[in-house]
Amino acid sequence: MPEHQTIKYKESWHDEFLEWICGYANAYGGTLYIGKNDDGEVVGLNDKDRKRLLEAIPNKITDTMGIVADVNLLYEGKVQYIEIIVDKYPSLISYHGKYFYRSGSTMRTITGKELDKAILKSQGRTWDSMPIPKMKVTDLRREAIDLLKEKAIRRGRLTEEETKVDDTILMENLHLFDEDGYLIRAAMLAFYKDPEKWVTGSYIKIGYFGDSDSDLKYQDEIHGSLIEQIDKAVDLVYTKYLKALIYYDGIQRIEQFMFPQDAFREILLNAVVHKDYSACNPIQISVYEDKIYIWNDGEMPSELNSTEKLFEKHSSKPYNPKLANVFFKSGMIEAWGRGFDKIKDACIKYNGCLPEYNISASGIMVLCKACDKYLELLNDEMHPVQSEHDHDQNGYDVVMMILDFCKEARSIPEIMEKFGFGSRTSLRRKYLNTLVKVRKIKNDLAG
Repeated sequence: MPEHQTIKYKESWHDEFLEWICGYANAYGGTLYIGKNDDGEVVGLNDKDRKRLLEAIPNKITDTMGIVADVNLLYEGKVQYIEIIVDKYPSLISYHGKYFYRSGSTMRTITGKELDKAILKSQGRTWDSMPIPKMKVTDLRREAIDLLKEKAIRRGRLTEEETKVDDTILMENLHLFDEDGYLIRAAMLAFYKDPEKWVTGSYIKIGYFGDSDSDLKYQDEIHGSLIEQIDKAVDLVYTKYLKALIYYDGIQRIEQFMFPQDAFREILLNAVVHKDYSACNPIQISVYEDKIYIWNDGEMPSELNSTEKLFEKHSSKPYNPKLANVFFKSGMIEAWGRGFDKIKDACIKYNGCLPEYNISASGIMVLCKACDKYLELLNDEMHPVQSEHDHDQNGYDVVMMILDFCKEARSIPEIMEKFGFGSRTSLRRKYLNTLVKVRKIKNDLAG
């Protein structure tokens, strides 16, 4: 059997291999063989080494790490070698004050933020379940709690009777107290008026970019309780940052955005729930003329590491389960991974592309491309019809509706409002040859 994540071969023993044993205990367990070469062939141990190691190795493991491993003498013919079996331990194990972790074919030292995560994981806890001793229920924002109640009743996640209880009982029902009676981080993020007081970067940053990533035209930041940030961010993006292009289906005026709003909202909610708030970086939304990027410093379960797998049926494993439960109770997110079904359905109805997910050690980046209809309208706006023939083919119905609308005297602003023109220039370029025939609006067009 070749070496892999849980098997390692060594021809002789060195005390540095205690780091491997520590790494196995902190990862998935493993087996270390002493007396085998890299190909797994038994090369054996002499009698002196065998006797010494059978006594020394168990003692060193216990003395330096406080754990017990099975150390066995094995034979292949007359040749002897040692097998060390290490179990996975529920609590994090250190060796001389350092924490090691077996990952793939390497052994790594765990430090900093990664160490914090490992300690919480070994305790069966998550970052958002940790207590904030100085915070009280009365410190939470009244409007944020009321918004939860309103949304929860509307979606049928809570009954009116369940929302009429005291705020403390509501927080208990949402499992937002720890075993010692302290509010936890999820409560602070969801309902506190200024979560950045406790967690740097717990806000949403939006920017509009021009021709390049360095061409930042303007930007905004959304602060406050997370449960209020979502609606504010979606509204701002779709009123200030995204342009609605107009087309007509018969006489029906239709606004076309580059990406469906329902899908965008769901992606943003996923970013909030899966974000690693300990990294202290805001969620970032970058808007371009024909695409949107949504980035958060978070993680997905290891088995969901591609766009294809995310849009297959899968269970729900939020990075912040306590926070996710708040958003679920509010009706803002779905359980059992159905959020991706909602994204898919919204994109299909919009005849648009599914978002593309790039999941890496640096975070989760989601690319939302403009749908074909939007690109078609955008191209028409950028390259207006020039010839009379082209005009007759593509704009005849609109011209007829404008002429009908102008049977009574109309101003240019009235025409623009009625038919959704973004500028006078757009109106002139597309319909000048026909509209100048109508004397009552000729002066406005010339101006």
